[in-house]
Amino acid sequence: MNPGGETMQPYLEHFKVFSAGAGAASGWLPALRQQAMESFTRQGFPAARSENWKYTPTRPLEKRRFMPIEAEATQSAPDVPDTVRLREVSTHTLTFVNGRPMLAPDTTTRPVGGLHFTRLDAALGQASARVEELLAPETAWNHDPFSALNTAFLRDGIVITLDDGVVLEAPIQLLFVSTPDAQPRVCHPRILIRLGRGARATLLQTWFGQAGAANFTNSYTQVTLQDCAQLEHLHLHREAADEFHVNRVEVSQQAGSRYVSHTLNLGGLWLRTDLHTRLEAEQAETVLNGLYHVDDRRHVDNHTRIDHLAPATRSDELYRGIVSGHAHAVFNGKVWVAEGAAGTDAAQANHNLLLSRQAEIDTKPELEIYADDVKCSHGATVGQLDDNALFYLRARGLDDAEARSLLTGAFALAVLNRIGSPPLRTFACRQLGSLLPQSILQEET
Repeated sequence: MNPGGETMQPYLEHFKVFSAGAGAASGWLPALRQQAMESFTRQGFPAARSENWKYTPTRPLEKRRFMPIEAEATQSAPDVPDTVRLREVSTHTLTFVNGRPMLAPDTTTRPVGGLHFTRLDAALGQASARVEELLAPETAWNHDPFSALNTAFLRDGIVITLDDGVVLEAPIQLLFVSTPDAQPRVCHPRILIRLGRGARATLLQTWFGQAGAANFTNSYTQVTLQDCAQLEHLHLHREAADEFHVNRVEVSQQAGSRYVSHTLNLGGLWLRTDLHTRLEAEQAETVLNGLYHVDDRRHVDNHTRIDHLAPATRSDELYRGIVSGHAHAVFNGKVWVAEGAAGTDAAQANHNLLLSRQAEIDTKPELEIYADDVKCSHGATVGQLDDNALFYLRARGLDDAEARSLLTGAFALAVLNRIGSPPLRTFACRQLGSLLPQSILQEET
């Protein structure tokens, strides 16, 4: 990729206008944005020869021209179906339209002491050291063009902090709505989340596209968990049929903390998620669950990395995929055990169902171990629905479509049943059940 080529030019033009409009910024922020843009320009879009991108070419994204989102905040509530809202319980809900937060939280609960929401543009306007400390260091984006691009356009997003010892009963829902426009748009939301010592919360992050939306979302979520903090985090992707999304999630964990992630890929045309967790102190634990349902000509890529950097840390990862039509799914999961991280316990598995001859899956589980006295395992499978099971169900009165839907739902349920929060589990089953209407998931809702 030639950094000065045609595909880079729109972003360079956007940045000139963005920088001029952000002229009031002071302190460290302008320099950070400029350094990040220079990094993006130097790197360019990932080349086909890049090991991390060889199954997900960026050419479909590069050849489209997207316009930036204006700086004005959205004030009117978007049209969002009730199905993508967590309606089982009261929530602390914040709505974003094309990456921009609405002016006020759309919450169904009373304010909670110790829970703080701050719009990112307001926090950056103060150029405070506190926000600077929460941002990813240069090493996190200097080798990733999309993270660098997000940092260059740092403005839209939210800062969420939970004070030490606060246990949040009601879930937080961040609802990102993408709307159709005559000219497709690009946005770069940044979400900063920090849980203090012993704090506990549940977070639902929903990406929803209205019919006709054809936008590009380049998001970056950063999670910091202090000692003994716990976060259960559900990522739901229900983007519109022509949308693009590059989704970065970085998690930093301290001693005794627990991070549980559930990723549901159920929409969009082209989706790439990179989920990276760092277990930085003893007794930290991470659980990564993922389910992708990919049909038509959609492309979904899940890259995960778990870094065991301290002794006696634990990780458990299970991703499952359902791929049909001419769709293409990618899974790459890496567990890295540092020197000195004795007592690491890590398990990783990826299982896939191919429901058509044209469907394609590339799966690559990896272990990289530099310590002794560890317990690590990984594996992957690719197959079709069991003919004997189909025959058994057909013999008991189900037609072929019903039998296939029932078995596919049971395959998916192995992941959904790992969701600890009952409201989140019901919500997730309802999402997939809408795509598999005759499945066992309907009973789960």
